[in-house]
Amino acid sequence: MYLRDMSLRHFRNYESVDMTFKNGINILLGKNAQGKTSLLEAIYVLALARSHRTSSDRDLINWDATAAQVLGCVQKQSTSVPLELDLGKTGKRAKVNHLEQAKLSQYIGQLNVILFAPEDLSLVKGSPQVRRRFIDMEFGQMNSRYLYNLSQYRTILKQRNRYLKELRNHKQSDLVLLDVLSDQLAAFGAEIIFERLKLLKELEHWAAAVHKEISQGKERLTFKYVNPLEPEQLASTDSIYEGLKALFEQKREKELFQRTTLFGPHRDDLQFFVNDKNVSTFGSQGQQRTAALSVKLAEINLMKEETGEYPVLLLDDVLSELDDSRQTHLLTAIQDKVQTFLTTTSLSGVARQLIHDPKVFHIENGKLLE
Repeated sequence: MYLRDMSLRHFRNYESVDMTFKNGINILLGKNAQGKTSLLEAIYVLALARSHRTSSDRDLINWDATAAQVLGCVQKQSTSVPLELDLGKTGKRAKVNHLEQAKLSQYIGQLNVILFAPEDLSLVKGSPQVRRRFIDMEFGQMNSRYLYNLSQYRTILKQRNRYLKELRNHKQSDLVLLDVLSDQLAAFGAEIIFERLKLLKELEHWAAAVHKEISQGKERLTFKYVNPLEPEQLASTDSIYEGLKALFEQKREKELFQRTTLFGPHRDDLQFFVNDKNVSTFGSQGQQRTAALSVKLAEINLMKEETGEYPVLLLDDVLSELDDSRQTHLLTAIQDKVQTFLTTTSLSGVARQLIHDPKVFHIENGKLLE
């Protein structure tokens, strides 16, 4: 899979631009604040119908316009797929093959992307929220069923939290609706957790191999999914469902007191271990960065395994954050394998030596020159 071309209309600081890309490495070269990251953001938005930089679509629209448009054509093994995303005051409109999609979940997955930015190096040592977002964004692209279950779960979670805040005297009649919402939340939560465990096991397999190579065989990377259920309760969706239902019943008074849902996939976490030590707590900065890099590179192989197509890789000024050794492993891993978009203010010696025949775009104040 690769992005053959893209057009922007009134997106960020781009009034109107049309680009054709190489199925290889595309370098976006320019000084800071010229529009390099905005181009990567546009590709991300085209893929996921949302930005990784802002939760407001209005931020994506040029300041003197009322709407923005991102168009692109994705080339797959057997076909090409035109994509179109319109952003306006009334929301988003997404089209695949010129046909408007009733739900965004039907649109997402046409173009799979992996974004690697400097802040992703904090995946290991950052907050649980960062890791949950990482899991949901990446797995949602690979698996439409996961995305659907996640959407349903979030809707019911909002309803349940709102109801918990409204409850006052805990009358038995009041708790009937709470039980219904708890049952629905446990059902969708069980599907999410079971799918997470399956995909994380596969991701761990690929990440461990990358990490072993980077560390020259000296370190072993493993994952641990942090969840209040017992290991035997995680064996199937049915046992997870029963476990979550039991938790909601056991902790009902605590949730009523705190007026929020205390258990479920929205509270789970992922921990990384190097040689059986929690790398976020006991690892050096170098080990933490190696673990994060290993996970990101592992995603490439996992997406290929799950979807049959390699994803598009977006590297936002990440080379400047990696030493020569990690730069070498990153660039060697992606060379001639995945289409890559790389933003940088200048190419370092290592990058210049390892990147073969790239297509270079010079960017200045929202203007492109090949």
